[in-house]
Amino acid sequence: MENKNREKVDLSLDAETFYKKYGRKKIISFITLGCKVNQYETEAMGEIFEKSGYRIVDSEDHADVYVINTCTVTNLGDRKSRQFIRRAKRKNPKAIIAVVGCYSQTAPEEVSAIEGVNVILGTNDRKKIVEYVENAQVENEKINAVGNIMKIKEFEEMTIGEIKGKTRAYLKIQEGCNQYCTYCIIPYARGPIRSRKPEDIIKEVQRLAKNNFKEIVLTGIHVASYGKDLKNTSLLDVILKVHEVEGIERIRLSSIEPTIMTEEFVSTLATLQKVCPHFHLSLQSGCDETLKRMNRKYTTSEYKLIVERIKKYMPDVSITTDIMVGFPGETEEEFEKTMQFVKEIGFSQIHVFKYSKRKGTPAAGFKNQVPSQIKSMRSERLIALAEEGLNNYHKKFIGTKRTVLFETASNEMKGYYEGLTDNYIRVFCKSKENLEGKILQVVLEKISGEGVIGKIVNQ
Repeated sequence: MENKNREKVDLSLDAETFYKKYGRKKIISFITLGCKVNQYETEAMGEIFEKSGYRIVDSEDHADVYVINTCTVTNLGDRKSRQFIRRAKRKNPKAIIAVVGCYSQTAPEEVSAIEGVNVILGTNDRKKIVEYVENAQVENEKINAVGNIMKIKEFEEMTIGEIKGKTRAYLKIQEGCNQYCTYCIIPYARGPIRSRKPEDIIKEVQRLAKNNFKEIVLTGIHVASYGKDLKNTSLLDVILKVHEVEGIERIRLSSIEPTIMTEEFVSTLATLQKVCPHFHLSLQSGCDETLKRMNRKYTTSEYKLIVERIKKYMPDVSITTDIMVGFPGETEEEFEKTMQFVKEIGFSQIHVFKYSKRKGTPAAGFKNQVPSQIKSMRSERLIALAEEGLNNYHKKFIGTKRTVLFETASNEMKGYYEGLTDNYIRVFCKSKENLEGKILQVVLEKISGEGVIGKIVNQ
């Protein structure tokens, strides 16, 4: 644990002076696993280190400090986290290794036991990470700063002043989850819901607009619960405020609970020109029996009505989702119900993943755990159906015009730039001029892999 009598390190020193005084350089590398929230938090921690005189290098480069921002949603996330910790130590055996995030929060002793780890920090108190790292450097001791996340009631404000080399900004507005789905470790890793103050959200949106970002993605652990811990505000209120910020031309929501999509919510969004007709509505299963065991808060018939409501107000909408296969007790009949439900809804994209037993969750103790071979077979079948759905969605828009926000030169197609339409179709356009950051009208001409080749209007 933190030693309160520790020598205070002078964080204001430039890199050269710091090296002379403490014998350590200020070169740092970040490795981020998991969700968009983790990516946002890595960006925020990066800015804290930069303000303390650190130079950030690529994750593959030699560094004096490695920060691994971990994920624990699945066993694979844990395993990858451990692999990156060991890989960083091999690159520089003398490096300080700081392990932060969800895996650290839920299994601090396990992380601490990994050889070479110097700092263990969970999903709160990230603002102090430089202090923890530099004290570990100077005193050459292990620091475990993981606290009880279930007692945290305030949103940890971690602003990002400048995001480099991107056209879309992910903006964290909410933390924590109170849903307690039976398969999910996240409520234990992130704690109870905490909402960011609306005025702090708008200040950051304004900064991003000044830095020429055109698209904002509002993200969090359970975005639909935004405002439930605050007075007189809601997610819809925040969207309305963001919509007023000059310079921002697109607003998206990250993964969202379907039950928030009420008639009032959807009809209001449909009047907001900047809100993209694309919603990632978490499903998890297309079978009511499975949903009940998962402790999800809706039925398939309710979900279907919500999708129909959205399509009524936004006919071109893209509905994307997550679906889990092999949840404990999922029979072949239940899986077939999911397959049929997917066909009925007509998703444009599906993230398919296999159930992973998480210690500490109710589902880990459920009977009738599904064998891994059956999970793999079901996953393959659902992925094939998802690919068919994506192709069908793209076909609907061939020959039509859509606006595209171009992000980068394509790695797949030389001489092409790629970006997304408002309704989440990836588009590739040939161009001699740099299109990054531009929003242009494009005619969608033909399907190419998981995207569409288009032609810029009036070019």
